Amino acid sequence: MFEDSLIESGNKLKTKRLTTSIVSFFGQFLLLGILILIPLIYTEALPKTQLMTFLVAPPPPPPPPPPPAAVVKVVKIQSDLVNGQLRTPTKIPEKVQMIKEEEAPPAMAGGVMGGVPGGVPGGSMGGVIGGMINSTANIPKVATPQRVRVSSGVSQGLLIKRVQPNYPPLARQARIQGTVVLQAEISKEGTIQNLQLISGHPMLAPAAIEAVKQWRYKPYLLNGEPVAVDTQVQVNFTLSGG
Repeated sequence: MFEDSLIESGNKLKTKRLTTSIVSFFGQFLLLGILILIPLIYTEALPKTQLMTFLVAPPPPPPPPPPPAAVVKVVKIQSDLVNGQLRTPTKIPEKVQMIKEEEAPPAMAGGVMGGVPGGVPGGSMGGVIGGMINSTANIPKVATPQRVRVSSGVSQGLLIKRVQPNYPPLARQARIQGTVVLQAEISKEGTIQNLQLISGHPMLAPAAIEAVKQWRYKPYLLNGEPVAVDTQVQVNFTLSGG
């Protein structure tokens, strides 16, 4: 180069420089081609880790997150009933539902042949209006029982004749006193029948039975008819009333 820069050298070195440049260019091009062809011919020389990384497909993207759970809204139903009774409303409702009642079916104007105006289908021919309504149903008559049982208080109210018993002398001397209870049947006419001793002192019972046989009662009426009565009769024996 130094020689080429001199004036004396002239243009002698330009021819050598051009040839060198061409040879250098082709040499570099050849070297570059060899470097490119070697990996294509000898593939086993390439690093397998990087090669597998390039050939494996990338993983799929992650799925989207699940949607949030729906919020459960609790609706509180307020009842207007408190202990089976309507309570006073605390506020005026926004909407008031109107209850629509079904219309009644029209009355059938048609009657039957031989009927009267205002009759109903299915009525008998020659009937009268209100015959079924005003007719008195035949009520079966309940048979009156022959005998009923009443308390001693009821029978006491029906007593019309009372005979005081005679105090037995032996019982008076023995200072015996008390109450004699008898089971009696009062006939329809009010007389005493079928006397039986229930309780009482044996020395007082005969006098009580003899006196009660003479008692008389008003007839006991049931459904307007006299019936026999079963009841109890009490006879008191006291020394003071001797």
